Amino acid sequence: MSFTSPYAGTSFSPRSITFTNDNYNTRQTVTLSVANNDLEEGTTTNSTVVWSVYGTTGTFAYIITDNDTAAITLSKTTTSVSEAATTDTFTVVLTTDPASGFRVTVEQLEAARTERTKALMFVSPSNPTGAVYPADEIAAIGRWAVEHGIWVITDEIYEHLVYDGHEHHSIRALVPEIADTCLVVNGVAKTYAMTGWRVGWLLGPAHAIRAATNLQSHATSNVSNVSQMAALAAVSGGLEDVVMMRESFDRRRRRMVEMLRSIDGVELMTPQGAFYAFPDLSAFLGRTIAGNTPETTVDLAALVLDEARVAIVPGEAFGAPGYARLSFALGDDDLGEGITRIADLLNG
Repeated sequence: MSFTSPYAGTSFSPRSITFTNDNYNTRQTVTLSVANNDLEEGTTTNSTVVWSVYGTTGTFAYIITDNDTAAITLSKTTTSVSEAATTDTFTVVLTTDPASGFRVTVEQLEAARTERTKALMFVSPSNPTGAVYPADEIAAIGRWAVEHGIWVITDEIYEHLVYDGHEHHSIRALVPEIADTCLVVNGVAKTYAMTGWRVGWLLGPAHAIRAATNLQSHATSNVSNVSQMAALAAVSGGLEDVVMMRESFDRRRRRMVEMLRSIDGVELMTPQGAFYAFPDLSAFLGRTIAGNTPETTVDLAALVLDEARVAIVPGEAFGAPGYARLSFALGDDDLGEGITRIADLLNG
């Protein structure tokens, strides 16, 4: 069985396709310790597909085997950083801000690199900021990684959800020479609105995929037959429905941005991709709201939940205190009602 994928700008004819059950977070990226002898010198690097994004868990530790080796991540999530810790990996998170478009530069990467840096976790479009890297910046990062022998784990789950003329570019397509040290993570959850089906894939060198397969066979076993067929139907079909969904997301994105910016004190970069807004709410910290004085965005999120009955994710979950993540992947009426409640609470 062959698998042709547009997702990394390359067609893949894998030796094997392993279906596995994703019982965990759709964007699992790092965990497990894999013995050094799993790496076979001279192994060919024909790309192999492993179904289920959980497959990346094995490959990260396959890359990083020394417990003081560093990984650099450009998108901090509780999943990626905490699971890196399970491998005793030292993780360096590069911070960004709206002034830089929430994007890092090669100069920042080089300043963070040491001789023991083995991997870079790259995400574009980004959760939670909505940042989308342009092709020239992605290519520069890819060439930097190749020059220094650094693996790149690239999360492309939001590739089709871009707006305002922004485009998604895969680092593997822009820098072909990175193929032997690049792992591409993707799945059906976002593009095809199939979050609950728990199916994704990992594209990369065969020897790295084999390590991930070894883990998955003992960790999550396999995907149900129904989920397998549903995923195959999704990736084998056209993107007409995806275009329609993107248009709906775009409408809700623009409405959320407009409503949030109408709240005095809210600062917000317009999201370029994915389906989240990431406003700066630091102006409301230390201010008395509904008889309470939140000191952190964790406090503020709890207050919004208790008083407005709206759930937001505090920026602390992403290493960005003062910010909060709001999703516009919901109905228009619910979105309007939710932001109105937040505005009434904060303006009151």
